[in-house]
Amino acid sequence: MLASDLVRSTIDLVILSVLTEGPSYGYAIAKRVDQISEGEYTTKETTLYAAIRRLEARGDLTSFAGSESGGRPRTYYSLTESGTAHLHQRIADWHTAQRAIARFLTREAHQ
Repeated sequence: MLASDLVRSTIDLVILSVLTEGPSYGYAIAKRVDQISEGEYTTKETTLYAAIRRLEARGDLTSFAGSESGGRPRTYYSLTESGTAHLHQRIADWHTAQRAIARFLTREAHQ
């Protein structure tokens, strides 16, 4: 399982990535994250919804009322054009960070 600080720093990227599959609601997003990560990336509900609110405030997501489940309406979230651009930028940032960190790890392995 990933450390909570790593989850917090990557949650936006993860949510945006999941929503490329189509609109979804909070619980389903969390389940999909668990499924894709094979249980290695878990997030608290508060962290997930804080990130969703932040992404929506940025204009990266839109929300709409969806079908009801057990009498409770669900709020669905959908990726916007801005969200897609943000996702691509975060992916580029991730690859840059990954290369930079790999240099440190490779250096340590050879010392």
